[in-house]
Amino acid sequence: MGNTFGKLFKLTTYGESHGIAIGGILEGCPAGLELDLDAIQEQMARRKPGQSAIVTQRKEADQVIIHSGVFEGRTTGTPIGFVIENTNQKSKDYGHIKDSYRPSHADYVYDQKYGFRDYRGGGRSSARETACRVVGGAIARQFLKDISIHAFVSQVGTVGLEIPLNEIDYSRIESNPVRCPDAPTAAKMEELIKKVRKEGDTIGGVISCVIRNVPVGLGEPVFDKLHAELGKAMLSINAVKGFEYGSGFRGVTMKGSEHNDRYNPDGTTQTNNSGGVQGGISNGMDIYFNVAFKPVATLIQSYETIDKEGNEVEVQGKGRHDPCVVPRAVPIVEAMAALVLADYTLLARTNKMG
Repeated sequence: MGNTFGKLFKLTTYGESHGIAIGGILEGCPAGLELDLDAIQEQMARRKPGQSAIVTQRKEADQVIIHSGVFEGRTTGTPIGFVIENTNQKSKDYGHIKDSYRPSHADYVYDQKYGFRDYRGGGRSSARETACRVVGGAIARQFLKDISIHAFVSQVGTVGLEIPLNEIDYSRIESNPVRCPDAPTAAKMEELIKKVRKEGDTIGGVISCVIRNVPVGLGEPVFDKLHAELGKAMLSINAVKGFEYGSGFRGVTMKGSEHNDRYNPDGTTQTNNSGGVQGGISNGMDIYFNVAFKPVATLIQSYETIDKEGNEVEVQGKGRHDPCVVPRAVPIVEAMAALVLADYTLLARTNKMG
């Protein structure tokens, strides 16, 4: 339960951080889609650990092996089964938390819910599971084709990107390890992450996402509005604490006359406070949203906590962890957005005759 996302274009994932492998089953992908396996692997390379000096140094190739649903380079319409082997586990790094809980981590609640937990890297609660989402999202993007999805880091701690969305050069997102499309801001973010890492601490941040060329009509009111499903998708990602689309919380300071979108004579917009969604349905304008990530709960310093018996204990953190998750979470945000849009594209085909 809770391991499947989507209604028609549906992804189910399995596996733990330090198990033999992780993997998934993608159902609902139409037959005949020519699948670019290299493009899938490129997305995996953006998420994998060990890619730069500011992320966890766990080394995983994250090679995707497809077992079913693809024949002669095309999807068959049957479930696409895939696996990603875990090759660089160091389970001994987690022996110190076998009988205690990391504050603000899922350790305690998993133990209380199931009466038993895999303490190695957090088991199923580890962000390692998100690699499977990137595979599903990479396939979804190939199905969507004409829709472009660009996510980028817009804030780390108190260092924020101040360039307006319509002036951002998306080709520069991959030009630095932080994945911020502005070099000077990226340098400040990287400096902050390195400083925090040296202290054995962690820092949070914000990922912004812009989706273009979305057709009018995606969304299933009233309970499955497009923005609601995007919110669910983003909030299901590890460490996410907030989601806002369009004007978001800024909109509460505006009057209706200010907030209503205005259009040019040629049909283009002067403003897009709606964020590309009205009444839960895409309106053809760019969809944009922000996703807030908390500082990682696992610290590489001593901290006070409790053990299984409720005793207060002091634990010295160790292991390989991200000091800031947002650089590696960029492809995850894009993948979850793609899964939502692929699902709603298929659902839209059932909305009317002809």
